[in-house]
Amino acid sequence: MAKLTMIYGGLLILLGVVSYQLTGGASKTALIPSFFGVPIAALGVLAHLNDANRKHLMHAAMGLALLGLLGTIRALPFGLYLISVGPTHVDNAGAVAAQSIMAVLSAGYLYLGIRSFIQARKNKTAEPATDPAASIASGTD
Repeated sequence: MAKLTMIYGGLLILLGVVSYQLTGGASKTALIPSFFGVPIAALGVLAHLNDANRKHLMHAAMGLALLGLLGTIRALPFGLYLISVGPTHVDNAGAVAAQSIMAVLSAGYLYLGIRSFIQARKNKTAEPATDPAASIASGTD
């Protein structure tokens, strides 16, 4: 999950930089995906390097992704409209496209992250007790 987090953060950084370039540097708000991507990518790197705090770092990254999704999900209907009629019929088509892409990336990352958390929980409960005191207390010894 840490590598996926680094990739997701990198894609958000790229989205922000490309969006900013497409506005000709006129709109600083086009960098918003990058403002989310930098800390998310950093959390991915830290989680990759620090096994002890990986769970907490991944939860923090998922929290930021959820904020990113909540901030951009309103653009999805306009993004679908943009795809169906073309950019000439949509006001501020670049912003709609960037927000829609960020929403889709965030939703996908959250889906994969939640699946990973569920699988980790299942794996943790499926492991047998390794503590001798725990096996004696449970009567399995």
